[in-house]
Amino acid sequence: MASRAKENSADHATDHGRAMDAQYALQRHIYDLTRKYYLLGRDRLIRNLAVPPGGSVLEVGVGTGRNLALAARLHPDARLFGLDISAEMLKSAEKTLGGRATLARADACSFDPQWHFGEAGFDRVYISYSLSMISDWEAALEQALSVVAPGGSLHVVDFGQQEGLPRWFRRLLRGWLAKFHVTPREGLFHAAARAAAAIGAHADCRALYRGYAWELVIRR
Repeated sequence: MASRAKENSADHATDHGRAMDAQYALQRHIYDLTRKYYLLGRDRLIRNLAVPPGGSVLEVGVGTGRNLALAARLHPDARLFGLDISAEMLKSAEKTLGGRATLARADACSFDPQWHFGEAGFDRVYISYSLSMISDWEAALEQALSVVAPGGSLHVVDFGQQEGLPRWFRRLLRGWLAKFHVTPREGLFHAAARAAAAIGAHADCRALYRGYAWELVIRR
């Protein structure tokens, strides 16, 4: 039964990777230009990482590498790592980062930090606007937390529930996001609290921009 579950998980990851490659084969060339106006909170997250001197940083869902490039500028002595399930996105990330980071194609729900990067864990792990695109997003959240080194932290920013914004805005935004297979995760804060409690930690959760985005930090 265990081997069959692993096979099913691997098949799902392969299918998801193919879907992401198909979606971003062309989009990756204009992704950053079109997303910068509505993926709010990304720069705030990276500015607040407070990476220790020579510390390691992993981005889960590295995309075009735009976020890691900013992390490289703000934390010049950090060791940078990134993973993505889309080979197409990794092409853009490699071009953007120019060898500054170690990149790997991997599933956010089941990657092995030692096998992919030769690291047991990372001082800072972050996920920026990726959980809303991952079907098993709770597994991805738990996996990201599991690779945070002792004394390190997990940082997440993604679409919120727009709880402080007009209902018409929420309807329009949800309709737009659905075209790109994006689903804001209503249970994100609860899942973060459960994952944090499981390791004896606390999830610091907050809504940004009247709930347009949600941000959380879990420190080990």
